Amino acid sequence: MASYNIFLLPGDGIGPEVTAEVEKVAKVVSDAGLAKFEFEKGLVGGSAYDAHGLAISEADMARAQAADAVLLAAVGGPKWANVPYDVRPEAGLLRLRKDLGLFANLRPALCYPALAEASSLKRELVEGLDIMIVRELTGGVYFGEPKEITNLPNGQKRAVDTQVYETYEIERIAAVAFEMARKRRNKVTSSEKHNVMKSGLLWKEVVTDVHKKSYADVQLEHMLADALGMQLVRWPKQFDVIVTDNLFGDMLSDVASMLTGSLGMLPSASLGEADANGKRKAMYEPVHGSAPDIAGKGIANPIAMIGSFGMALRYSFGLIEAADLIEKAISDVLAQGLRTADIKGQAASSISTSAMGDAIANALKKAI
Repeated sequence: MASYNIFLLPGDGIGPEVTAEVEKVAKVVSDAGLAKFEFEKGLVGGSAYDAHGLAISEADMARAQAADAVLLAAVGGPKWANVPYDVRPEAGLLRLRKDLGLFANLRPALCYPALAEASSLKRELVEGLDIMIVRELTGGVYFGEPKEITNLPNGQKRAVDTQVYETYEIERIAAVAFEMARKRRNKVTSSEKHNVMKSGLLWKEVVTDVHKKSYADVQLEHMLADALGMQLVRWPKQFDVIVTDNLFGDMLSDVASMLTGSLGMLPSASLGEADANGKRKAMYEPVHGSAPDIAGKGIANPIAMIGSFGMALRYSFGLIEAADLIEKAISDVLAQGLRTADIKGQAASSISTSAMGDAIANALKKAI
C-alpha cells in the first residue's frame, strides 16, 4: 500500500474544525487499503504569528517543501488586523504559493443536484453546473513590484500595485487550461481586460498563440473579465474551462462559488511545474476563508475541505477511484437532505461540522 506524507496546516478561524473532518475521511481510505497517509501538522497565518511572529516559520516552509502535498484550511481574522503588513496572516499563504512555485490554481464549481435550490440563481441555470476555473497564481498584481505606499511632497499619499506578466507565465497556465479542457468538454474561455490593460493585451496574444500552435482542436473564446462576471450569473452553463490571471481569477471564482450554493462547497488545487518524474509540488485548500464569526461554534461546512483532500488524491497521488468515491459520498449525503447551516436553505434543520464529516465518512465506507 502506497504511503503519502501530507503537511496539514489548519490555520485560523474554522480551519482546525474542518481539518478534523478530513482526517476522518482519510482514515476510511486508509482502512480500505487504498493508501496510507502520514499527517504532519504545522502553523500558518495568525496562529503562526502568535507562535513565531511570522506568517509561516522557516521550519514549516521546509516541511511544506518536503511533503508529498500540502493541505491548508484558512488564514486570517480580525485579531491580526493591525499586525505589520509583511507578517499578516495572508503573507503565509502567498509565500507558500510563491516558494513552492504553485502557478496553476484549479477551482472547480460543481452544483450537486440536491443543492440546486440553495443557489441564488434559478434551478434551471445551475443544475448540473460543472465549471473549472484555472487561475494563474504566482504572478500578476499580487506579486508585482513595485508594491508600496509613498508620501508625496504635497502631503498626499500614493499607493502602487504592479500588474506584471511575462510570456512564459501565460504560456504555462494556458497549457494547463487546454489540457484540462481536452479531458472535459473541450472548450476554454480566456478572460482579461485587453481593452484597458497592456497585461491583458499580452495575455490574449499569448493564449491565442499557444492555442494556434498546440491546441487547435480545443474551442477557444476570449471574454473581458467584467463581461464574464455578468455571464456567470446570467448563463453559467455556457462555460467549461475558464483561464484567467491572478486578480480576476480570485474574484471570478468567488462569484462562481455562489452558483453552487455556498463558499463552503468549493475546494481548490494549486499545482507547480512537473519534475522529470512527473511529480508536482501541490497545495490543496478550500476557497472559503477563516470565517471568524462562526469559529468554535461547530457549524462550519467541511465539504470544501474534504473535497480539497479528494483533489489531492486525484492530482498528486493518482488515486482517481478514491477521489471519485469521495465526490460520490458527498453527493449521497446531500441527497439524503443533510445540511450544514450555510446550505440549509428551506430545510427544517441543519447538522454540525462534525456530524457532516461523520456522514461523509460513513457514506464513503459503504461505497468502498
